[in-house]
Amino acid sequence: MPVQATLRYIWIRLQHPSADKSRVGKEARPKNERCLYFCTMNLEYKHLLPDNFSDNSRVWIYQSSRLFSLSEALEIEALLNKFTAEWRSHGADVEAYGNLFFGQFVLLMADETKAGVSGCSTDSSVRFIKSLGEQFKVDFFNRTHLAFYIKNKIQLLPLSQLSYALQNHFIDGNTLYFNNLVQTRNELENAWIVPIKDSWLARKVTLPAGSSH
Repeated sequence: MPVQATLRYIWIRLQHPSADKSRVGKEARPKNERCLYFCTMNLEYKHLLPDNFSDNSRVWIYQSSRLFSLSEALEIEALLNKFTAEWRSHGADVEAYGNLFFGQFVLLMADETKAGVSGCSTDSSVRFIKSLGEQFKVDFFNRTHLAFYIKNKIQLLPLSQLSYALQNHFIDGNTLYFNNLVQTRNELENAWIVPIKDSWLARKVTLPAGSSH
């Protein structure tokens, strides 16, 4: 299957787990891209991670200030593939992986069992993410906006409004939160998408009675 079709299939499967790989063309695609935003999302992602990367592989997650369109997502995937293929540290190739998850989270992963990621190579990855932000006019570095899975879609809430959202039952302790502070593959698989009650946020806010168990 051509690369573009494969990327389109991955995007559809993230949003529509029942999509048939043999029908990646018009039959498998939603009638318009906006459908992707309102259909029930599939939060499965672990099967897309490389099998040969160590559990201790370093991870960086950059959250976009908005959801990307399908066409933007395909372009970003291509740019990620190019960057990870060329990423180097002190002249050595970095064993790297990149992907765009759920149309809003850019993931970079580096397996340091083969070559460590130096400060300079980390800086180069940050420059790459900044260039993506400039190209697509989004902010990848606003840590005050947190992502939650609410009513079958990802919604961003300012940290300053978290207590208000809890008090008014917009979210509760069981609401899924995207913990972009994870630093390793193991943490990515086990602690990235977790209920608020099981995240560091539980120490920062007062959860409604009954939602912390």
